[in-house]
Amino acid sequence: MNRCLILYSTTDGHTKKICDYIANNLDEVNKISVVNITSFNQKDLDNYDSIIIGASIRYGRHQNLLYKFINKNREKLDAKKNAFFTVNVVARKMEKNLPQTNPYMIKFLKLTKWKPQHLDVFAGRINYPKYGFIDKYVIRFIMWLTKGPTDTRGDFEFTDWDKVKSFAKIF
Repeated sequence: MNRCLILYSTTDGHTKKICDYIANNLDEVNKISVVNITSFNQKDLDNYDSIIIGASIRYGRHQNLLYKFINKNREKLDAKKNAFFTVNVVARKMEKNLPQTNPYMIKFLKLTKWKPQHLDVFAGRINYPKYGFIDKYVIRFIMWLTKGPTDTRGDFEFTDWDKVKSFAKIF
């Protein structure tokens, strides 16, 4: 039996949505677990044959817990079939939607000694109505600077679901 663990680190839930989509599109996997990295028991890593980790960006950073998890478990991750993807709104731009061109993926690979076998970058989502006052206007300012959507009544999803599906098929 092939058992796959999909761990995610998310701020607003969109990375989990992507992980669920990947889980529904994996071929030849008998058991799939989609788990938030904050609630995963690290001792259970031995129960899986393959591991995918997905992580979102907020204000230019992945969550610190992601780095702690990877640094603590790098040898176990390396011993299994593995993949990593990052979710960020910068990836909505064609010139920044590949692992080798996305600034957050490049930064991630510099900050961790883990070298995942498969890498990808997915554009995320801006859901202004869901954000609190400060997040809404900080993100709006960032979008104004980067020529993104600034209508605070809007929910803007940039994810290329065909690209996500291809990632699942390749994995």
